[in-house]
Amino acid sequence: MHRDAEVTFREAARADLPAVVRLLADDPLGATREATGDVIPEAYFTAFDAIDKDPNNAIIIAEIDGAIAGTLQLTYIPSLTYTGGERAQIEGVRVAAEQRGNGVGQLMITWAIDQARTRGCRVVQLTTDRQRPQSIRFYQKIGFRPTHQGMKYPLA
Repeated sequence: MHRDAEVTFREAARADLPAVVRLLADDPLGATREATGDVIPEAYFTAFDAIDKDPNNAIIIAEIDGAIAGTLQLTYIPSLTYTGGERAQIEGVRVAAEQRGNGVGQLMITWAIDQARTRGCRVVQLTTDRQRPQSIRFYQKIGFRPTHQGMKYPLA
């Protein structure tokens, strides 16, 4: 990213899906669980359509000069905790390889936090795999704290 390059944000369109999937697969963990190629599985389109129809869910694209520089999913979750306050969940954060280390990731997370604050959310949460120590350090540098023990139960 050039110093004067502007990062813009928008909701993903269905046509962006192959590029988003490539970003999701472009790391050692993503490469083991995503299916890329000239034709991506229909399941990605089904999931995208469900996310796109849900007003509490969005796939976000970060662009620089019209090129996709990163993506994330932002989900708003109603909750009884925090005095009935809504929470924002950030997932699927990826930055294009050529943009890593240029501040795009920090801009993306800051943007998502600002969206949550504007909406009135009481907390922003995310998970990252323990096998991604750089990501953990990155999120902690921004201000996230490992306050809870996250657990997953794989069904497939």
